[in-house]
Amino acid sequence: MREKYDLPCNIAQSLNIIGDRWTLLIIHEILLGHNTFSEIRKALKGISSNLLSDRLKYLEESGLITSTLYSEHPPRYKYMLTESGQDLEMVFNALILWGRRHLKKCYKKLVHASCQHEVEISYYCPHCKTNVEDPAVVEIEGDNKDIQ
Repeated sequence: MREKYDLPCNIAQSLNIIGDRWTLLIIHEILLGHNTFSEIRKALKGISSNLLSDRLKYLEESGLITSTLYSEHPPRYKYMLTESGQDLEMVFNALILWGRRHLKKCYKKLVHASCQHEVEISYYCPHCKTNVEDPAVVEIEGDNKDIQ
């Protein structure tokens, strides 16, 4: 049984789903288009077949991926991200930007596809229709869900 954070915190509750070793890297590989078991395992050198299988099952149970049978003998599946899984792309981009600024050896950078210049994260308020310079984290009153 995996240990879970029992904290009323979005970060802690998100880590309960995506915080296990290899989990984000598996999602990232599917995002990159590696959507079969063998493609994911080949891209993630060092992950065991059992662990990859367990993580894929858990990600499907958590609603981040779906699987489609593409071969019956032997049974083989293609994995696709759900909308929830696709929404993690911004997390990956934030990690790439953080790594660009703070890793001693950086492997990737995030650029504007059209001009190839590096980009930055900005926050946008759809109500005001403007970029936000001062985002604030606030508690949600009366709408908190119980921690599972």
